[in-house]
Order: sequence, then C-alpha cells, then structure tokens
Amino acid sequence: MLSTLRARLIVSHVLPLLIIIPLVGLALVYVLETRVLLPSLARQLTAQAVLVAELTRAHPEVWQDPAAAAGFVDRTGSLFPGQLMLLSPDGVVLASSDPAAAGLVGRSSGLSGVQNALAGQQYSEIHYNQDQRAEVADVLVAAPGPAGAPAGIVRLTGTTANVWDRFLLLRYLIAEVLVAGLAVGAGLGLALAVTIERPIERVTAAVHHLAGGGQLTALPETGPVETRLLLRAFNTLVERLSQLEEARRQLLGNLVHELGRPLGALGAASHALLNGALEDPVLGRELLAGIAGEVQRLDRLLDDLAELHDRVLGPLELDRQPLALGQWLPPVLATWREAARQKGLSWQLAIEPGLPTVSADADRLAQAVGNLLSNAVKYTPPGGRLCVEAGSDPGWAWLRVSDSGPGIPPEEQERIFDPFYRNPHGRRFPQGMGLGLTIARDLVAAHGGRLEVASGPGQGSCFTIHLPLTSS
Repeated sequence: MLSTLRARLIVSHVLPLLIIIPLVGLALVYVLETRVLLPSLARQLTAQAVLVAELTRAHPEVWQDPAAAAGFVDRTGSLFPGQLMLLSPDGVVLASSDPAAAGLVGRSSGLSGVQNALAGQQYSEIHYNQDQRAEVADVLVAAPGPAGAPAGIVRLTGTTANVWDRFLLLRYLIAEVLVAGLAVGAGLGLALAVTIERPIERVTAAVHHLAGGGQLTALPETGPVETRLLLRAFNTLVERLSQLEEARRQLLGNLVHELGRPLGALGAASHALLNGALEDPVLGRELLAGIAGEVQRLDRLLDDLAELHDRVLGPLELDRQPLALGQWLPPVLATWREAARQKGLSWQLAIEPGLPTVSADADRLAQAVGNLLSNAVKYTPPGGRLCVEAGSDPGWAWLRVSDSGPGIPPEEQERIFDPFYRNPHGRRFPQGMGLGLTIARDLVAAHGGRLEVASGPGQGSCFTIHLPLTSS
C-alpha cells in the first residue's frame, strides 16, 4: 500500500490532519460546552431565580406555610425549564418541583451555597450529576423579606439537556467545518505529493532512458529547492555525458585524420620505391627521409595517445628527483631552438642566473615544456618571434613560453586545455589531436604547479609554468 513515494507523501500530509482535526474538534466542543454553554446556562438560571425571588414578595406566606410553598412551586415551576426549589433561611427544603427531591421536604438540604446566598451573593455552581448523567448548574438567590432580611432562598437547577437542542445544530456545523477542512487538507496533501513526486519520477524515467541508450536531454529545473538540486545534478550529468560523447566523436575523427595523412604518404612513398624509385639514389633518399618523418609523426601521435591512456587510468606517477633548473633547461631548449630557426622564427632566451632547484621528474617536465614549444613553433608564422624566459619568485620557479602567433580569444582560453579541443575557426589548433596542452597541464599539476595562459586575438600567446620550490 505504501510502496510508492506518492502514497507515502500523501499519508505523511493527511495523517497529521486525521489526528489534529478531530482533536481540534473535540477541544472546540469542550470549550464551547464548558466556557460558553454552561456559563450561559448559569447566567440564565440566575436571572430566572432573581425573577422568582421577586415574585415571592407578593406571596410572603410561602416562607411560613409549606402548603403555600408547594402551591407556589406548582404554579411557578412549570414556567421555567429547570427544577425550582424553595429553602428556608436555615436551609430546610420547603417545596420542590423535582419529584426526586420530594423526600427532602422538611429536611435540611445540606447545600454549601446557602450561606453565600444569605450574605447577599448570587451563588452558582456547575457540577456533574451522576443521577442525571449530565452537567448541572445550581443557582441560589436570596428572596427579600421584611426589613430587608432574607425571607428564604430560591434554588434553580438546570442541565445541559435543557439547551442541548440549541447547541446540537452548532455541533453539526462544527463537524461539517472539520470534515470540509479535512477534505481540503487531503486535497492539498495530494497536490503537494504529486508536485514533489512528479519531478523525481521524471528524473527516474530519464535515467532509465539514458541507461537504455536514449537521447541526452536536459530536464526543466522546477519544484522545491531539493528537487531542483536533484534536477540540476542530472542536467550536469547530461551535459558531462554530452561532452564525453562529443570528445569520443572528436577522438575518432582526429584519429582518422591524423592516421590517414601519414599512412597515405607512406603508401605513396612505398609504391614509388617498389616501382623503381630506388634506381635514383637522390629520389630514393628523399622518399626514405619522408617515410622517416612520417614515422616520427606517428610516433609522436602514439606518445600522445599513451599519455591520454595514463590520464584516464588515474593520477600520473612521477619519479621525483632534485632538478637544478639552470643546468637542465638549456639542453631541453636546444632542439626547439633549431626548429624555430629552421622555420624562420626569431628565438629569444632570457634565463635568470642562479635558477633554484626543484623536486621534479625531469622527463615528464621536459615533455610539458616540449608541448608548449611545439605549439609555439607550429602556430607562429615565419618571421615571427618565440621567447623563452625563466626565473623565480618567493616559493615558486617559473618558465614562460611566448610567441607572436594568432592568439587565443578569451572565451576559448579555458577550453584549450580540454582533450581533443581544436579551434573551430582555424585561427589556432587546426591540426593535431588536441592533446598537447591537456597533457602539459596535467604534468604540471602532478608536480603541484599550475599552467597559466595569457593571450588575445592578434596578440600572440604566453604560457607560464609555475613550479613550487618545495615538494607537494
């Protein structure tokens, strides 16, 4: 019965109403009976008792003659809904309209309010009568006699049954209001349950849809804060999966492109060699040199893929050793200096003397620097400038590679570190796997450092590696 979230939410909303509303109804009825009905009955009986006391002024004999008292009670008692009783000043019952009190005539009533009434107070008391099984209101009022002394006491007794008919309609009205409130509360509980459950149901259905290979579709973020957070998390997952799917497609496209070009060149060169190109020594050497160059490019591609594989498997493992940057850096830069000069680039070097020693993996760090220099050489047009600087700040060593290439727009400066990203407009990164900067950033981060970029369209690019001087 309560196996669904909707059923449990409905019960959680309606169950308190089922408990609270009846309790409120009972409390309301109790308050009306004890704070409104019975006090009203007591006030009514008091007014009637005062009226009876005034009537006895015209019949003073009722206080001396029991027969006269009985006749007065018979004539007057039928005019009031309660029971009428006449008492002498000393509390003896003279007459009563209640047949059950006939045996008390001529005997002391034993009522506790007699003295209060004789003192001039209008005494009233509400108590439960076991015989009548109802709440009873007793009122005692002193009747005036000669010279202002009390001639006797008038007692009127009434029960809630006397006014129950008037209150019964009010009880029905209260019951109807409570039932209506319960129905409205149940309706609101159902609406709230549906409002909470429906977004969760949509998320569940969307997750099953994704698991079944369905289309990646974001959901509207509606409902309470917690539900919106759940929907936002799902939409973030959808966005991430979409990015991974796009990355997968880019990877396949890049692989086809990057493998197809050198394989085509290798095939053409092999075909030429097989068809007599070896007979011309100069042409044969040119073809073999071309084959060697294409194999070298394929080897770099495999290195990039191997780095991507390591990145997917988990954190990079480094062989950290004390590394004197001033001695390590020149041999690393020598190869790229020649590559820059062969392309017609101006090579500038500015290394501060006394570079500090850092804890680093020399090969991994050289790979990160090589990726930055490779991009700088590749994307700076002939006649441009390439500058390498190195220095230190308190707590950090830094290495900066800047070029006069086409630059990177601000909106792309974060995306260039994503795997397989290539500029869609061809200004920069039009070729390659799009892994060089990703690998460089991860290698620097593995050393506890950071890789920053500063660039702008037409202003060239500047990549700075920051390395901590203490092992992280």
